[in-house]
Amino acid sequence: MTKFLLIIHIVAAILAVGPVAIAASMFPAAARAGSDSVKVLYRICRVYTYIAIAVPFFGLATAGSMRVFGSAWVQVSIGLTAVAALVLALVVLPGQRKVLAGQGGPTMTLAMSTGVFNVLWVVVTVLMVIRPGSTIGG
Repeated sequence: MTKFLLIIHIVAAILAVGPVAIAASMFPAAARAGSDSVKVLYRICRVYTYIAIAVPFFGLATAGSMRVFGSAWVQVSIGLTAVAALVLALVVLPGQRKVLAGQGGPTMTLAMSTGVFNVLWVVVTVLMVIRPGSTIGG
C-alpha cells in the first residue's frame, strides 16, 4: 500500500503542482505584455490549486504508512508545503485576480511571490528525495 500511496503522491505533485508553477510563472510577463492568455493562465492556476490538494493528502497518507511523521525532513516538508499553499492562496491568486480586474499592482511583486512559491516547492522536492537523517536517504 505504501508504494501505491507514494506513486499517487508523486503523480499528483507532477500533474497538479507543475501546471500551477508554470502558469503562475508565465502570468506576470503575459500581464505586462497585455496578452489575452492571462485569463487562461489564471484559470489554470485556480483549477489546479484545487486538484493539488491531493498532493499533501497523499503525502500525509504516505508518511503515515511509512511511519516517518517524526522525521525532521517530513516535518519541514509539511511546514514548507503549508507556507507554499498560503503564498499561493493569499498572495499569488489574489494578485492575479487584481490584474484581471484592472486593479493590478506591480507585476514585479506578483512575479516575486510566484518565485517564492516555486522555490518552496523545489526545497520540498529536494527534501523528499534526499530525506536528510533517514536510514534510507542518500
